[in-house]
Amino acid sequence: MKRKFGLLPRVVLAIVLGVVCGCFLPGWMTRVALTFNAVFGQFLEFVIPLLIFGLVAPGIADLGRSAGRLLALTAALAYGFTLISGFGTYFVGRALFPSLLAGAEVTLPEAGEVLTPYFTIAMPPVMGVMSALVLAFVLGLGMAYTHSVTLKSTLDDFKRIIELVIIRVIIPLLPFYIFGIFLSITQSGQVASVLGVFVKLIVVIFLLTVVLLLFQFSVAGLAARRNPLRMLRTMLAAYVTALGTQSSAATIPVTLERTLRLGVRPELASFVIPLCATIHLSGSMMKITACALAVAMIAGLELSAGTFAGFILLLAVTMVAAPGVPGGAIMAALGLLESMLGFDETLCGLMIATYIAMDSFGTATNVTGDGAVAVIVDAIDRKRRKER
Repeated sequence: MKRKFGLLPRVVLAIVLGVVCGCFLPGWMTRVALTFNAVFGQFLEFVIPLLIFGLVAPGIADLGRSAGRLLALTAALAYGFTLISGFGTYFVGRALFPSLLAGAEVTLPEAGEVLTPYFTIAMPPVMGVMSALVLAFVLGLGMAYTHSVTLKSTLDDFKRIIELVIIRVIIPLLPFYIFGIFLSITQSGQVASVLGVFVKLIVVIFLLTVVLLLFQFSVAGLAARRNPLRMLRTMLAAYVTALGTQSSAATIPVTLERTLRLGVRPELASFVIPLCATIHLSGSMMKITACALAVAMIAGLELSAGTFAGFILLLAVTMVAAPGVPGGAIMAALGLLESMLGFDETLCGLMIATYIAMDSFGTATNVTGDGAVAVIVDAIDRKRRKER
């Protein structure tokens, strides 16, 4: 049976090859890699606004069309947990990273600092990132309010095209892009610092995911008056499954089965779990916030708390558009990383590599937390029914 070589192994291989080849690769071959990175980077610049518009607008319309009290409650809990994850990670990172990343300051090389690409192709985007986001909000809410069928169908088709671009073009080419970045960093003599940051981040984020899940199930335990540790243990099968699939959508059957074991009513679980697979992204928020803060620190970017607060608030909405593929959330976040945090092509490449290296942890955290959200919604709804 043919075994699939997943994105994470390909990214790890690209990093290893970039480090190894950077030690001996001749200049002309390095320039070939830099040329690919320059062209692919321009393509990403062009696609990012289209990606945000094409994914966010239909997503908002879908949520609005099925609007109801339970939807509002579920969305509020999912968004609240996601924001708590983002701001909690930011404050922990601010406290830990200065000492944890001490000595890891890296002046990331520009593509042409030592060697230049043979050529590049300018691909100016059709609109700015914020313009795409605002337009997506306006059209998405408008479609939800007017119940537009024609426009919604058109944008659904556009969304499918964008998802195909991500799955068939961007995701397959990412390992080559990351290879070029680490090739350049290795030749600049700074790869040891960058890889050291990777290892430290993986450890910190894993520990933070454990704390986040304990918090979510403690809240669920208070709401349902049940043992949070026992509920968390019941959801471990979904956690382990998500580690392998790296997709909240692909794990829905297991998540649903485990949620039913928590005592959540079937009709409510079958509504909340698929919805949370799309809108509850506290694990992904944790990874992106931690990685962005660490990359900004090692690159010497001075970013205020207000800037990061705005980034987290918008990111929690933007990630709802992320398709259910490995790396989908970071693809949706690239526009905000560039427009709000000032990340350039190289920093975005490092963000992608760091994020994908921990993709399984974030997805597993998202999926496991879906069970906590379902328990809370069920407990609140049961209480409301009794009060009638």
